[in-house]
Amino acid sequence: MRSTSRRGEMSLAEPATLPVAATAPPRLLLLRRFSARFKTSLPAYLLLLPSLIFLALFTYGAMGRVMIDALYQRATPKAPVRFVGFENINAVLADPAFTGAIVNNLVYAVGTAIPSIGLALLFALALSRTNAFNSVLRAALFLPVLIPMVAASALFLFIFLPNVGLLDYYIGRLLPVLPNWLGDSDIALYAIMVITIWKNAGYYMLFFLAGLQAVPEDVMEAAHLDGAGPYQRLRHIILPELKPTFLFVTVIATLNAVTQVDHVFVMTKGGPSNATNLVLFYIYQQAVEHYDIGKASAATLLTLAVLMGLTALSFRTMANREGGP
Repeated sequence: MRSTSRRGEMSLAEPATLPVAATAPPRLLLLRRFSARFKTSLPAYLLLLPSLIFLALFTYGAMGRVMIDALYQRATPKAPVRFVGFENINAVLADPAFTGAIVNNLVYAVGTAIPSIGLALLFALALSRTNAFNSVLRAALFLPVLIPMVAASALFLFIFLPNVGLLDYYIGRLLPVLPNWLGDSDIALYAIMVITIWKNAGYYMLFFLAGLQAVPEDVMEAAHLDGAGPYQRLRHIILPELKPTFLFVTVIATLNAVTQVDHVFVMTKGGPSNATNLVLFYIYQQAVEHYDIGKASAATLLTLAVLMGLTALSFRTMANREGGP
């Protein structure tokens, strides 16, 4: 009887000996876990703090200012601003110049992305093996990337000069009538595409060279032993392995087609007859030449929304392909 009573006393006393953390409220436990994790990651946050400050000021702060300016309008530089809501966005969508800039940008994006990506793939396939000669060729093909767009535009402006440019000098003996490369509205947009293709092909080549390193060598050797030719290996092995690279490079090429506008400033100023007026140059015209900050901000928001949608769609497609069977 004494032993059973002692056991009963011990069982009744056991709950009093539980640790304090087990009897603490759930909110207190979450607070302690959060404080412990915060103390552990505090040095990392302190190291990232300068970058986060600059990112907030010059990226997210600028985006917030654009969103606010898109809702206001100012008739003259000295006039007070007034709230107009979505009138600026409606005005931009109804502007024929903006519609023409979108069409020009679509043609420019397709006409520069496809040739640039195709040339980059050919360069990467030809220079995939590492040796001294291929290293020199890689450096030569990558050299245009290092040249600023303004300097490259000045160089191509000399090449495209009518009658005295290098291009007319060499093809003048073949054509009876020389075209005005930058003065003809039918070919001016295609002329400025050349400089973009020349400048970006070497940059995209680096991504394809990195993607080719992930192609399994044993699979390539097995296909070669089975009698698969170069075209069959390219179609059935290399290109499927490069699908993520293609998607990533396509996103980069699309962003470059919208953000690269220095050559338009130097070579054509959007002319002739708005034939080379791209979206970013249209935004510049509204903000600087017409001082319509609200309209320029609205056009910026529309462009940013389209780019973010295309980027999200591309990366979602990439994630689905990588996670699929």
